[in-house]
Amino acid sequence: MRRSDIIRTYLPCLAMGLLFALPLSAQRQETEAKPEVNDSTPWLNGFAVSADLVGVVQSMVSDDGQYEGALRLNLRDRYFPIVELGLGRADHDDAVTRIAYKTSAPYGRIGFDLNMMKNKHDDYRIYVGLRYGFSRFKYDLSLPGETDSITGIETRIESKGVKCTYHWAEAVFGVDAKIWGPLHLGWSLRYRRRLAYSCDDIDNVWYVPGFGRGGSSRVGGTFNISLDI
Repeated sequence: MRRSDIIRTYLPCLAMGLLFALPLSAQRQETEAKPEVNDSTPWLNGFAVSADLVGVVQSMVSDDGQYEGALRLNLRDRYFPIVELGLGRADHDDAVTRIAYKTSAPYGRIGFDLNMMKNKHDDYRIYVGLRYGFSRFKYDLSLPGETDSITGIETRIESKGVKCTYHWAEAVFGVDAKIWGPLHLGWSLRYRRRLAYSCDDIDNVWYVPGFGRGGSSRVGGTFNISLDI
């Protein structure tokens, strides 16, 4: 019998203010303010491809992780629509509870970043952004069952190919810096909030591709290497 539990929440408002101090000129060459110069930056000013290194390292040293890449458009050095795609995996076997969980599935996010620097053409960027994430995946779960009082044999409860869908939102704060030529390095902090989910069997899954370990909210991060084109 299929059981579905949809939980919808609202992403809390996240206010982020950045103050920049501009030095005053010691001498003024003109007494009147100069007229504003029209922005000649092309509307589509290139794009960047990037990869997250945090998920790769996490996959190597823990029971879960992801491989993720992104494509980000540059609109006048101020607005950055972005698509993030990845493959999340988990193969966890708890030595204490003897609960085993396994999954591997793709996921995706779509959103935008806003460059907060006063000089938007600077080689360094500080940005805030939002994401919508989605994953449809299957998982295998096994856990200890009851022990027969006569034979002493314990039966394990197993669920194979349990289907789930997961929707979430992310608030993003990040930094991006030019290292050499088109090469950029950057990092971001993510506050993730579950919007809705449904599963055929057990509701609270151990790991969700793209979101991380299950729960209504969590904090994460990325460390990106990118090429601006």
